Amino acid sequence: MPLHPQARQFLDLVEQMGLPTLPELPPSEGRLQAASLNDVIGPGPEVAEVENFTITMRDDFEIGARRYEPADAPATILWIHGGGFVICDLDSHDAMCRKLAVDSGCRVIAIDYRLAPEHEYPAAVEDSWDALQWVAERYADQPLIVGGDSAGGNLTAVMTQRARDRGGPAIAMQVLVYPAVDQSDAAQETESYKLYGDGPDTFLTEAEMTWFSNNYIPDPEVRSAVEASPALADSLAGLPPAVVVIAGHDPLRDQGLAYAERLKHEGVPVTLHLYEGEIHAFFAFVNIFEDGDDAVAKVAADVRAAVQASSGAPA
Repeated sequence: MPLHPQARQFLDLVEQMGLPTLPELPPSEGRLQAASLNDVIGPGPEVAEVENFTITMRDDFEIGARRYEPADAPATILWIHGGGFVICDLDSHDAMCRKLAVDSGCRVIAIDYRLAPEHEYPAAVEDSWDALQWVAERYADQPLIVGGDSAGGNLTAVMTQRARDRGGPAIAMQVLVYPAVDQSDAAQETESYKLYGDGPDTFLTEAEMTWFSNNYIPDPEVRSAVEASPALADSLAGLPPAVVVIAGHDPLRDQGLAYAERLKHEGVPVTLHLYEGEIHAFFAFVNIFEDGDDAVAKVAADVRAAVQASSGAPA
């Protein structure tokens, strides 16, 4: 399927800007370049209450977080942002989180976990785990949904597997948006990597994925650890129902689809939203991508249905 016209227009704009690729930049400059897209995306909708705060980790250091609180929120969504474990932050995903909170009616807690290479694997895993427990304790009387995009999808998958294996916290649903669930070298042998790992029709490249991996997990042998590559877990049985969002023109397409298929095969209910004409990161590009707005709205509807089902209310 051809690229969506808005994706084509966006990629043409990026090419015209003549920006260096991420592998040409040190991480600090890569973060600044990624932040330049925040103004392109623009602001998200108004939310009844938005608060910046910090969460204290087990070793007494703090990470930043942002709470989006609609009136009478019946559930909490913990959102773990993407960015290859190296770039992006609360601001890069602010518009998307605002729309998710408004459309779902649920509280969204977005976290600013530590980034590589200053904080290599498993720092992001441990930050996400501590934040998950913090949220679960404070909103113990409501359903808890965990979600993330790309690297955040990886961390979401790891969180659900940890929660299953360690006896909680209870997670009502997982949201996996083009998740990077396989960091091993074999992940780059898929058909989608061959089709969209480079060239004019992709936003995320194979070279960028290698740059992300080298910064996050410098030792290639460690990349096959289950908490680095949750797709390599022995079992996915017993995990919470999953909503999976996939972009067609994305090197991560095939690993995301394979993970969704394996979840279904092992008895986990899966709702799949496949946007064949879209590029990686489109979910965060609300305002400028119609499909981004649509995908967030569909995920929000899935969350609402799950929350209503858990409360026994009619959908």
